[in-house]
Amino acid sequence: MKDKETLQYEYALERIEELLPLVCEDTPADDKSAIELSMASDVVIAYEKKHFPMGKPSVSELLALSLEERGMTQRELAKEIGISPSRISDYMTGRADPTLKIARQLCLILDISPSLMLGI
Repeated sequence: MKDKETLQYEYALERIEELLPLVCEDTPADDKSAIELSMASDVVIAYEKKHFPMGKPSVSELLALSLEERGMTQRELAKEIGISPSRISDYMTGRADPTLKIARQLCLILDISPSLMLGI
């Protein structure tokens, strides 16, 4: 048997699906559907944070995502930083971590939050 929290989560997911077509950007904040959608979303967010926590991304994951978002290759990134493509490959595969100086350049070039790069 499911616990109360799980039942509330499942109900909230169902209500969100029903409410999404009724609420748009122009819907007033005091609209009953908008308020209910917000409340159901809060239930889902709280449940998922508790039961499905997301770990912090690794440096290699950050780099891969950032390169993909920018349509940039490892070779292009290496050239812009002034290091060898094989060094970027080392960061991408997790064989090595960038120095603070290189991490700073990666953050600036790829618009990565320094706190994410440092894992905090």
